[in-house]
Amino acid sequence: MKKKFPSQSVRAHRSIREGGFFNLRVLGSVLACTAAVGLALTALAYEPAASVPARLATSIVVNTTRQDLAATPEAATLSNLSARSFVQTGDNLMIGGFIVQGPGTKRVIIRAIGPELSQYGVPNAMADPTLELHDGTGALIGRNDNWQTTIIGGIITHDQVQDIQNSGHAPADARESAIIGDLSPGNYTAIVRGVNETTGIALVEVYDIGTDTTSILSNISTRSFVQNGDNVMIGGFIVQGTGTKRVIIRAIGPELSQYGVPTPLADPTLELHDGTGALIGFNNDWQHTVIGGIITHDQVQDIINSGHAPSDALESAIIADLPTGNYTAIVRAVNIEVGAALVEVYDLSGSQ
Repeated sequence: MKKKFPSQSVRAHRSIREGGFFNLRVLGSVLACTAAVGLALTALAYEPAASVPARLATSIVVNTTRQDLAATPEAATLSNLSARSFVQTGDNLMIGGFIVQGPGTKRVIIRAIGPELSQYGVPNAMADPTLELHDGTGALIGRNDNWQTTIIGGIITHDQVQDIQNSGHAPADARESAIIGDLSPGNYTAIVRGVNETTGIALVEVYDIGTDTTSILSNISTRSFVQNGDNVMIGGFIVQGTGTKRVIIRAIGPELSQYGVPTPLADPTLELHDGTGALIGFNNDWQHTVIGGIITHDQVQDIINSGHAPSDALESAIIADLPTGNYTAIVRAVNIEVGAALVEVYDLSGSQ
């Protein structure tokens, strides 16, 4: 079934402001304000790994479509992943997941950004975000609280301050966090929280800083608590290379309840914006296609055929063949609801 594409005046105008911050961070373009979407997935204060809900994020969020995918320099790939949301405490942290695919390791820098957001007009920026990195088993393999002070342990074997500076991605504020890792193929989860249980808007980012093109970043996701106004959930990613990249983007809410996630968002909606901030796709309930922008025909059967159809009819999904460029996905609630939700991007190229 088809629905009408929302008017620019009702939804897209509001969302262009949110898509704008992604350009600000990725390309340095000065677009505007309320929506920080940089590049990545990170952050959190130390807790024993067993008590962190990292395994949930890995198992739900990042199902591998093709572990044998080999990246070539001319192929289009996903890179430089990010998410922004209002980070709370307890179960309502920000949790990001991603996969490294290919035969070798992938060198990345993962960042948790907070104070820097205030200069872009983002309200309630988190004052002191911390970062944890977990592997596919849920084990804690790295953590940081303030990037200018390296915490040795796990994959972090030496002081990283100079490496972070040399990467070109050193955070602008000393209270922000960063980890550089040479990651083997597998699933990874980054978690962001505030020091001393503080709350606020934060950004988690993953930048590909390696020279190896045989391994890639793939199948990205973020889980956080979605609210209203400036506190929606925003995910950013880049398609780079040549050609197009076929992806499915999903906004998941009700399904989370079966994994013990409290207060899941009952009815999430999904917007897709390009690098200019323009609204290029919208969905509210995946079994009802909304024609408009890049969505030119009913997508229900394509979503089913992808193997990634949401399990609940109230969840949302968009399939897109995207040219190289920057993209932003925004998850909101229908009406004024709030709750935990998941935004995901799966690479479908060659998987069908």
